[in-house]
Amino acid sequence: MAHAAALAVVCPDARPAARADPSQRVGSFGLRSEGVPAFPSSEFDVIARIRHRLATSHEGRADLPGPHEGEVFSGDDAAVLAVPSPGQLLLSIDLLVEGVHLDLSLSSPADAGWKAIAVNASDIAAMGGRPLHVVAGITAPPGTDLDAISEGMVEACSSYGIALVGGDLSTGGSVVLAVAITGTCDGRAPVLRSGAKAGDVIWVTGPLGASAAGLEHLRCRGAGRPHEPGAAGPALEHLVRAYRRPLARVREGRAAATAGATAMIDVSDGLSKELDHIGSDSGVGIRLHYVPAAKGASLAQALGGGEDYELVFTAPEGAPVPEAFATAGLRPPERIGICSSVAGERLLDGRLFPVTGWEHSFSG
Repeated sequence: MAHAAALAVVCPDARPAARADPSQRVGSFGLRSEGVPAFPSSEFDVIARIRHRLATSHEGRADLPGPHEGEVFSGDDAAVLAVPSPGQLLLSIDLLVEGVHLDLSLSSPADAGWKAIAVNASDIAAMGGRPLHVVAGITAPPGTDLDAISEGMVEACSSYGIALVGGDLSTGGSVVLAVAITGTCDGRAPVLRSGAKAGDVIWVTGPLGASAAGLEHLRCRGAGRPHEPGAAGPALEHLVRAYRRPLARVREGRAAATAGATAMIDVSDGLSKELDHIGSDSGVGIRLHYVPAAKGASLAQALGGGEDYELVFTAPEGAPVPEAFATAGLRPPERIGICSSVAGERLLDGRLFPVTGWEHSFSG
């Protein structure tokens, strides 16, 4: 962690004045528990096993951070965290809801736990930042494999060097995973969506559409429908894994920021929608000459499939983007277009491309 200048208190267990059904409350990761039962069933058993898994992970995994001096993770009503200095604190939150973001007939509870952490880390990556801490809330029906969900979370945290510092548990009618994350840019200015300029080059960190293609394959296979995937063997396995276990491009985000990225966003809802956000927030047009589709994915999936979590960013012509990625030992990003001075322009090979992708609807 960067030089800690102050301590902040982050509450993992906010308690509203009243709940419709207090019996539904399970408890928080911050609850102190001594024993570690073999088969969790009560709130105390579950919390004890999660805390035991975190404790053993801190001891056995050098890349899963433990508390620094003056910090307190799980064990109290709130975590006590060092505030990174210099610079600003990044803070984000994401929800994964069964039936909306999660289909547990197509992926495992451990996959769900991994994904809940990875999609949050991706938000920090899109700012050019480094993830620091997460708190995780889990709602689940009785009988849900909470061990597997928490193990998936711990595995992802270990992969990205994130500290899981607390959380909350509750029973409910379906699985809901709510994760909040902090991060830092280590004294560098964060990369926003609004900084692109006309003439900037548009880059993407990798091929797109893999997650959507993997989901289509799993749905067709599960329904017994005929489906001819555009990939087989390891390539098909890559598509399925892209859906089940997406990767946050943290190192790529930092390389892009080092190279002088002017705007950046992660491809969670689809490339066309993310570029529309950059174009609208920056007041520039978007002219694409190329969309890199993953092997086995269609152009439509690459443009609007979403959940790829690659990063799309802009940088001035001549910025040392390839050099920054090479220095970091990363695969080179792909140059896919340019920002124009015509606000509202959205072109692919000179033709208007549709702004498609995921968007929640709250209409009745």
